[in-house]
Amino acid sequence: MKCSNNNNVAGIGGTDRCCTAQSGCDWDGTLRNVVTEPIFVQKMYDAALFNLQALKTAQGQVFEPAIGCGTNIIRIADIRCRKFFNPDNISDPCNLKLNPITTLSGGQFVKKEDGSDYKVIGPDGTFSQRLVYTDTSFCDEFSDGGTPVFGTQNIEITGAVEIEIDLVVTTCNNDNESIITLSAVVEIAPKCNPLVLTNFFEICIPSVFDTAFLPRFTEFCNLSCDVRLATNSIPRDLCIDPRTGDLQVNLIISLCITCEKKITVPVQLCVLSTGFVQLSPEQGNICPTFPRLFPRQIDENSRVGGVGGEGGRRECGCNRSRSQSVEED
Repeated sequence: MKCSNNNNVAGIGGTDRCCTAQSGCDWDGTLRNVVTEPIFVQKMYDAALFNLQALKTAQGQVFEPAIGCGTNIIRIADIRCRKFFNPDNISDPCNLKLNPITTLSGGQFVKKEDGSDYKVIGPDGTFSQRLVYTDTSFCDEFSDGGTPVFGTQNIEITGAVEIEIDLVVTTCNNDNESIITLSAVVEIAPKCNPLVLTNFFEICIPSVFDTAFLPRFTEFCNLSCDVRLATNSIPRDLCIDPRTGDLQVNLIISLCITCEKKITVPVQLCVLSTGFVQLSPEQGNICPTFPRLFPRQIDENSRVGGVGGEGGRRECGCNRSRSQSVEED
């Protein structure tokens, strides 16, 4: 069997390299164990989604390893592109980064005393949200709705992408076809001269007066890339250097970007729940008991049988006043 026809890979190269996630949330399909739970979360008040695209050309891009001058390229089996990221250095200049720079018209971001934007922690656990302020008195009084704010966004793209190409080749000593994989890191733009995409948007702001919290603005983007030969011709776009045996390729890289902007506000919600998540440990039990990670559910429907106090409730020490504790001591 030829390597180029071997599509069913078993063992370590097959689907056993993947995994199935376990969330720990189970539901038997009935409402017997469903209860109401109060949660304090962020509500999305308004959002806008944008799709942006850009092209990057790479002429004479060298791929590694060298294939040698005696290699005959039959066809391209596959060509792939993905974002480059170095997990050992998050500040690596080659890491592909999207830096959205947004300015508002008709509103403003709340500033600190040094003039920088005041940021708060978002759902991602980082300081990714900015407080927004605008005069919402007109819409608060006459329409009981939101106030529109207009913005301009410039997205700076820096870093590199990683491209892999699968070639079906033959050699001078062997006429059998085989597949070899070459790779290259292609720079999209340096940090000193980023690739910039611009778009405009309108977003709705809730009242800044009739609330305990200012609305929050957050934005996040994701990028995918697609790559092809510049002219879709192997003789024109692929060249083997006769001195070094390096493969040089002419490429066109498509950058596909999705950006979303949100206005969020903190809210309290009552949700239906089947209880706390309970996972089963995978290790063998050597210890007789293990500590809990989260507190037990305690609400007005809880019952403690056989304990003194009205309605079977226990009077905990933390409910006593400080003066009572001092007198008893």
